Amino acid sequence: MLKMNNNIQLHKNDLPDHLELGNIIAVDGEFMGLNVRRDPLCLIQLSSGNSDAHIIQFDRNNYNAPNLVNILSNKKITKIFHYGRADMSHIKYYLKTETNNILDTKIASKLARSYSDNHSLKSLIKEFANVEVSKQFQSSDFGGELSPAQLKYCANDVIYLHKIHEKLEKILKRENRIELYKDCLKFLKTRVDLDLALFKDDIWSH
Repeated sequence: MLKMNNNIQLHKNDLPDHLELGNIIAVDGEFMGLNVRRDPLCLIQLSSGNSDAHIIQFDRNNYNAPNLVNILSNKKITKIFHYGRADMSHIKYYLKTETNNILDTKIASKLARSYSDNHSLKSLIKEFANVEVSKQFQSSDFGGELSPAQLKYCANDVIYLHKIHEKLEKILKRENRIELYKDCLKFLKTRVDLDLALFKDDIWSH
């Protein structure tokens, strides 16, 4: 384990045994690109919501990460993503597990923030946490040694998700869109399965 500071920790291959992150965790992944079969899963980062980030760098020869898989598959632990569709596809393909009990700030934003056409994580962090984060390392190589700046970028992708989702949920309830949001979340696993079956188009379109 490499400690960048008290809040950002890099773990090789898997989470340590007996790590307690609570019942609601933020999750994000980094890959070599968006083509699941071509572009491997490199990292998963988690946050308990207390300004912490646990970043797992995988052994890409076997992706043996039982502690992480137990958390992702656990139906009693809520996972908050931003655009979980891409992360869940890579998780299912490389870690061979379902991700259960999902929330998604991008879906929530599109339903709640109809006053905006920008639903990027950077925009949500700015609006709801009043923090300007850099996306300089969004398109960088996560497959090798990681720089402190890359690790900070990864941490930023998860440490604000609890607060963002809480604020979006309030808007969804106020605007009577919360049930629509919940129904969209129920479909997310099926959308992932469609992606993995190479159905990229909108099957509802004419």
